[in-house]
Amino acid sequence: MTTTLDFTAVKARQQVTWASGDYGAVAALIHPIAELLVTAADLSACDRVLDVATGTGNAAIAAARCGCTVTAVDYVPELLERGRARASAERLPVTFVTGDAERLAYVDGAFDAVLSVVGVMFAPHQERAAAELVRVCRPGGTVALASWTPQGFIGELFRTVGRHVPPPAGLRPPVHWGDEGRVRELLGGAVGDIRAVRREFVFRFGTPEEFALFFRANYGPTLKAFEALPEERRPELHADLVELARTHNRSTDGTVRIGAEYLEVVARRIADPA
Repeated sequence: MTTTLDFTAVKARQQVTWASGDYGAVAALIHPIAELLVTAADLSACDRVLDVATGTGNAAIAAARCGCTVTAVDYVPELLERGRARASAERLPVTFVTGDAERLAYVDGAFDAVLSVVGVMFAPHQERAAAELVRVCRPGGTVALASWTPQGFIGELFRTVGRHVPPPAGLRPPVHWGDEGRVRELLGGAVGDIRAVRREFVFRFGTPEEFALFFRANYGPTLKAFEALPEERRPELHADLVELARTHNRSTDGTVRIGAEYLEVVARRIADPA
């Protein structure tokens, strides 16, 4: 039996998920990923830059520091408000706009560079989202992405949570964006000169318990998984998260250091064939 996904319903649930908890606390930790991506994208001052699924604006703010003209799009108004406050505090002129990564409200080739840091990877219709990234990037422009890998720590986190609260049937895992072959397939023949590099972000916590509590309170997908479980089953998920952190901990000083692999992709938009 073939399962037909209701992408609209999935997206509506996702919006609620990302508005829950405090994703801004998570984004503050992983901001270095955005700085590295912007450096790899080699932006020029005055470039027109679009940050897709911006969250609280990590990539947008990093690009604005380069003197770019930056627009940041997300479908969660609460995250955009946090981004506006951050940009305002640093006096950086970023335009934050409510929008859908799968239906970007811009003409073809409107931007010199299109970025996304662990954001567009969560769009439920991967092909549509990828096509939009390419469409709004001008020929000769840059598409730059950072996505958690399937085999990395966050991929394992999602699988751990999924054993307790399975994702919608038929939905491709977001971490497929962290597979180089899949990204090449998604971006298609409209891009060339694709450079893909595996990088690592290190999460640091005092204890495995602290890690579990942080993700339970702040990270929307984890928080919602706990809420979906009956009260008596929640300790099982909590224990699995603690064990996950303990297993991946490479620290020897009594604290927690967890390497989380992600794929950094920088591609050049080529002209459409005549």
